[in-house]
Amino acid sequence: MKLGGVGCAAVAVRFALSTGTHLGAGSLSEVNMPILRVRGAAGPGLSPNGPPSCAGGLRVLYDKRALRDALDQERAAGRTVGLVPTMGALHDGHRALIRGAAGECDVVAVTVFVNPLQFNRAEDLASYPRSLHGDVAVARAAGAGLVFAPSGAEMYGDGTCARVHVAGLADRLEGESRPGHLDGVATVCTKLFGIAGPCRAYFGEKDFQQLALIRRLVHDLDMPVEVVACPTVRHDDGLALSSRNALLGDEERTVAPGLHRALRVGARVVAEGERVPERIAAAVVAEISGEPGWYLDRVDVVDADTLGPPDPHTASIRIMAAAYLGRVRLIDNLGVDL
Repeated sequence: MKLGGVGCAAVAVRFALSTGTHLGAGSLSEVNMPILRVRGAAGPGLSPNGPPSCAGGLRVLYDKRALRDALDQERAAGRTVGLVPTMGALHDGHRALIRGAAGECDVVAVTVFVNPLQFNRAEDLASYPRSLHGDVAVARAAGAGLVFAPSGAEMYGDGTCARVHVAGLADRLEGESRPGHLDGVATVCTKLFGIAGPCRAYFGEKDFQQLALIRRLVHDLDMPVEVVACPTVRHDDGLALSSRNALLGDEERTVAPGLHRALRVGARVVAEGERVPERIAAAVVAEISGEPGWYLDRVDVVDADTLGPPDPHTASIRIMAAAYLGRVRLIDNLGVDL
């Protein structure tokens, strides 16, 4: 399989020291805010002090060493580990990932961390939905045995951070619209994989470029991680499940499925024989432009394997779109075999 259309040695590590300055998508000065829960701020059944707490048989861990030790013990006992990295606000899409992992692995760890390095705007970070108690309940019901919910300080310490950049994937498509965002994804996943150790890591296809980037990261850095892709989960009206959907107003939620409908128009044009990416994209743009309330950010038609321009040998494409409804940015994609 072609991985992102770039060769090996495509991953660069950069070091940055935060002094309150902007470092791509989210400065490390923001990391030390209480993103989820800081030590001493315990809730019922969730004490971050002392031994790992238990919630109905599920352990909630707050320290990197505690997670590493717990998963090392599982592997030493001959059990396989599944990892589901999330930013919390768990929904049915996350449930599907956790259930998939639980069906294939002996123990499943869900990480809940709102990673500030992935945000371009401080207000987006501040408004991102958070509910650790609810997330723990969802994870437990879906079959997880561990939840790792670190603070920003636990993940990034004093603000000195090696930043990971995946060349050829991080700077284009979504990387053009959200500079530094994918570096934030690569950095936090590198850290989480290093903490968790050998495992199978489960990601949804809704963030398709993120999935490709993580595959390239694991491949180029020889990480002992198997990346498992899971299909996008949708509402009955076609809207892809996303934690950001909770930020939509009632009228915006009614309009939101239009993004998926527009992608389906693009797929229909392909089924009718169109192969020119610009014309496929134009069909998507025309459809979404006819819907009220949308501000279209981008539409891209790419080779599904390389995320580059399709060529005569392309077997499958991805039609990818990003658009705003009010202040909420939604993304979606659709695969089409040629």
